[in-house]
Amino acid sequence: QMADPFLYDTGERSHYGCLGHEVQIEYLKAYVCRPSFFTDKAVIVVHDVFGWQFPDIRYIVDLMAGHGYITICPDFFKGTEPWKSTDHWVDFPDWMKNHDPMKVDKEADVVLKYLKEQCGAKKIGIVGFSWGGMAVHHLMLKNPQLTAGVSLYGIVRDSEERYSLLNPTFFIFGEKDHTISLDQIFLLEDKLKEYCKVPYKIKVYPGQVHGFAQLKPEDMKPEDKPYIEEARRDMIDWIKMFV
Repeated sequence: QMADPFLYDTGERSHYGCLGHEVQIEYLKAYVCRPSFFTDKAVIVVHDVFGWQFPDIRYIVDLMAGHGYITICPDFFKGTEPWKSTDHWVDFPDWMKNHDPMKVDKEADVVLKYLKEQCGAKKIGIVGFSWGGMAVHHLMLKNPQLTAGVSLYGIVRDSEERYSLLNPTFFIFGEKDHTISLDQIFLLEDKLKEYCKVPYKIKVYPGQVHGFAQLKPEDMKPEDKPYIEEARRDMIDWIKMFV
């Protein structure tokens, strides 16, 4: 029996009134939020298994836009059903086969083209959570158009080619994440030291579980709040440093 990998409760969520709007880009729907002033800097947000409409991910999009970036979260599931908190974990491996975070290259290209041609973006970063964190790790190995990346609790596991990052990448983990062991994190660190030619950073946040960094303020537990806020600040600082 597989334990529920998402230890934060996804059922009870406060309502979130979004600041952005939805657009259609070729065959993809996307949620976009822009800052109030002109900028040529953009950030792609890659959602987790709960998809592009999940309130927590839209909150992150709006947060990034508030820091001065054209921010976009495309539907990387291309209109198919996201995972739901009522689904059964025994079905998760099958669901994942049809939602492979390493098969996001085409969608990333569509969104990059849109950001450059329609939004005037010159520098584009990417941040992703869980499923999206895996997608970010993958894309930072493959797509040189992405100026910097932040992967939150998601890593490419089964490839020896996963350490030659093309541009600066920051990996954020929770210490109590039982989907990513500390051993895996130490291995990643050792291999990046050996192979990685660009700036990278790995940080583990004490006592935090999988999915901790995307909670909205009203859903945070008081003891986790400082770590959640620190992780978000760190994510934004990394993007600001390079994008």
